[in-house]
Amino acid sequence: MAPRSRASVCIVGAGFGGIGLGIRLKQAGIDSFTIVERAEGVGGVWRDNVYPGLTCDVPSHLYSFSFEPKHDWSRRFPKRDEILGYLEECVDRYGLEDHLRLGTEVAGADFDEEAGRWRIRTADGAEHEVDVLVTATGQLSRPARPPIPGLDQFAGPCFHSARWDHEVELEGKRVAAVGVGASAVQYVPEIAPEAEQVTVFQRSPNWVIPKPDRPYRPRQRALFRRFPRIQAVSRAWVWARLELFILAFTRFQPLGRFYQWTCERRLRREVPDPELRAKLIPDYPLGCKRVLISNDWYATLQRPNVSLVEQPIAEVRGDQLITADGAAHPADVLILGTGFATLEFLAPMEVRGLGGRDLNEAWRDGAEAYLGLAVSGFPNMFMLYGPNTNLGAGSIVYMLESQINYVVEAVRALERERASWMDVRREVQSAFNEDIQTRLADSVWTAGCTSWYRTESGKVTNNWPGFTLEYRRRTRQPELADYVLES
Repeated sequence: MAPRSRASVCIVGAGFGGIGLGIRLKQAGIDSFTIVERAEGVGGVWRDNVYPGLTCDVPSHLYSFSFEPKHDWSRRFPKRDEILGYLEECVDRYGLEDHLRLGTEVAGADFDEEAGRWRIRTADGAEHEVDVLVTATGQLSRPARPPIPGLDQFAGPCFHSARWDHEVELEGKRVAAVGVGASAVQYVPEIAPEAEQVTVFQRSPNWVIPKPDRPYRPRQRALFRRFPRIQAVSRAWVWARLELFILAFTRFQPLGRFYQWTCERRLRREVPDPELRAKLIPDYPLGCKRVLISNDWYATLQRPNVSLVEQPIAEVRGDQLITADGAAHPADVLILGTGFATLEFLAPMEVRGLGGRDLNEAWRDGAEAYLGLAVSGFPNMFMLYGPNTNLGAGSIVYMLESQINYVVEAVRALERERASWMDVRREVQSAFNEDIQTRLADSVWTAGCTSWYRTESGKVTNNWPGFTLEYRRRTRQPELADYVLES
């Protein structure tokens, strides 16, 4: 193996993570990188999701790169098109076009121990060699389709909310909306006024908090441009308030019960019908599942053309959804708001490390990684938004910036140490994961609900158990003693 005086990097995915890492690598003077993206454009989930009403649930000043602030956000909670435009502007401003390989899907990657390099295989059969592999594929990129008998034989149009079909006309139609998660609370209020009937199928209700949204006036945007520190203070204030929410989910859950009481009071105020209200009260503590943000969800469910069904769907028969109680619910269009496959982090990629070890085999008991970034036995591979780096509250972009800084410093370390590869020590990874699983066991995410944060066995594989500030501190610089360096 030859030592690396200059490392080459392959980044899989051109969403927030991939774009942010590309920018930071260029700023660090590392130009030998490629961003591989299976789609024909950048943006990740903000490119793929086009459903009506799509808006971010994190304020714009925090849901953007600290090193590339946007001073002219149109409103406090930005809409999809504005976020996608921001990412496209970042690509243009930092000259990432030459580093992009769009329309190229990575099928697999194998680590060549003798050469000390990753062999990347793309779906078109081509192979490429790089020193460092970074996955930035996200946790919410693969739509989950429920195993309902007869679903594929539904008589009308059927699509997942993450693959919205705008060719399907909803006006005057009977629409069946399956799922009441973060996407549904946005698109159901949008389609209800035009549809003849919307039947919402709810597996379990969610806690819903108000959305303090408002447009930014031209005078405010001008102020942000002229005095960037004002926007920086706004960003810091939003970050601090969301850190408080994290405290309510982890170390000080009585605070969470206070937030829950405010939600219950709001529900009593906005939903006077006791029968409907009873259907909307979760039987788990606030935060166990993702907390939803909406100002019009409760009002929409009280429209005369909207009905809420609690019974599970037993089968789809022609143009009818048959629930467990035997009732038939006719529909012209079926929309699946059923979330994503969140526990198979890098699927369907096949990744093999030292000795040909399969990453899926390493994760057979649930995904885990040191700092959510590195897996023992898979040298020179780092993940952005990997296991246990999701948040119950806060901005994933903030977490991504911490991870991006860590990866850049790791690449620098490889070059500085003239090492062929670095592999996190197994005992370091094990100690880290034992610690966070112990902390997660006392969090609200293990309080008796099923969610996309946990495996069937109950292991929390998605969420970070502490403050984002703690994560920023722990990822500030790679500790080389945590790694085996081959040089």
